[in-house]
Amino acid sequence: MHRPSAMRALRQTSPNGPQDLRLITDAPVPQPGPGEILLRVTAAGVNFADLSQASGAFAGGPQPPYVAGIEAAGEVIAIDAGVTGVEPGAHVVGTTIRGGAFAEYLALPAAATVPVPAGWADEQALGLVMNWPTALAALRPLGGLGAGQTVLIHAAAGATGQAAVTLAKHYGATVIATAAPGKHEVVRALGADHVLDSRTGDIAADVLRLTGGTGVDLVLESVGGATLEASLAAARRVTGRVVVYGLAAGAATISNWDLVYRHQVQVIGLNLGALIQYAPQIFGEVMGELLGLVAAGIVSPGQPTRYALEDGSKALAALESRATVGKLALLP
Repeated sequence: MHRPSAMRALRQTSPNGPQDLRLITDAPVPQPGPGEILLRVTAAGVNFADLSQASGAFAGGPQPPYVAGIEAAGEVIAIDAGVTGVEPGAHVVGTTIRGGAFAEYLALPAAATVPVPAGWADEQALGLVMNWPTALAALRPLGGLGAGQTVLIHAAAGATGQAAVTLAKHYGATVIATAAPGKHEVVRALGADHVLDSRTGDIAADVLRLTGGTGVDLVLESVGGATLEASLAAARRVTGRVVVYGLAAGAATISNWDLVYRHQVQVIGLNLGALIQYAPQIFGEVMGELLGLVAAGIVSPGQPTRYALEDGSKALAALESRATVGKLALLP
């Protein structure tokens, strides 16, 4: 397949946020390195991690100027000589924290990709290596969720939140979800048993009321800021788990005094990149379970909201303002 020498891409030009994301037309087309494939990108996923990178808050992320984007799906057009199990012409979805997905071509590790399921469009597979495994890891191997337990899922209308609600109901849990009022019906349609207003009221008090004062067995915490305090207060004493995997509303502080005298709960940090690096066996089990759920039809094709590549800053701004529902995709 013919490969041009230059491509269209979105370059992050400063650490001041997505307003400094610029479309360029002369970005060099990358070459696949050891263990890598070259993807002709047909759809790129937009994630909160992109916002963290754009604002310089993502630990170990690329430094400006860089081509943004960490998730993409498309057609494999070239492979490194050492890569096996992937052939040119295959369609895959994959991720890389070093960026480069908001472009017409992307080089990424073959090990960080999975095939686009049969019958799915490339854009429908966005999330299979980001949102779904994050939700599943938070619920099962890290969160220890079992049938009959109760889970509180924050930001339940987002891509990872929707995945978490779907999976939690599949595994027999009672789901209490939080979302902005205009998104409640979306979350209810996924099977959530209770949906709370994420922007007003006392979430912890509402959860305690719904659980007869005991709190939930598990909290999936992706918001941060003041919501972390509510999450700790909403968890069942001693045996309750709070899995923290995001900080959309900013950083928050927990002290040892808090954990001893105020919130005697189990706090677990989840970073998908760290899970892959330090616990590859657990990640492999998560992906195996996830692909089984795809085959069984429990995980169905996504329907992302589409933006043109040149509107990437608009997509990120909408995500940052929490005006979106579900997955967002940029189409080169």
